[in-house]
Amino acid sequence: MSTETQDGEDDLKERVVNFLRRNFPQIQMHGGSAAIRDLDRESGEVTILLGGACSGCGISPMTIQAIKTRMVKEIPEINEVHAETGMGGGDMGGASRGGDVSPSFPGETSSGGESDEGPQAPF
Repeated sequence: MSTETQDGEDDLKERVVNFLRRNFPQIQMHGGSAAIRDLDRESGEVTILLGGACSGCGISPMTIQAIKTRMVKEIPEINEVHAETGMGGGDMGGASRGGDVSPSFPGETSSGGESDEGPQAPF
């Protein structure tokens, strides 16, 4: 691997990290973490690992979708984003999900007939 290619990968990695910090500070503010698990410059694919409080969080699927949508628009070298949480280690972007846990959204009625108002936002 040439020095130029290595520098390009380091630059791309830095831009992905900065993207996550700049666009998703709430991940860290809420006790979660986001890290690059794999970055393939040739294919333009990146895998992001969400951990900490993101594992099992009801809104992590929405956070993952936002990361996927925005990263490919803001970083031209990225063509596809995969994201995983610590929950089952599965790819949250595909059809399969770790376990049979489904996210709940505030205002939805649970199977017991109770309304789920959701947690109060800390801000």
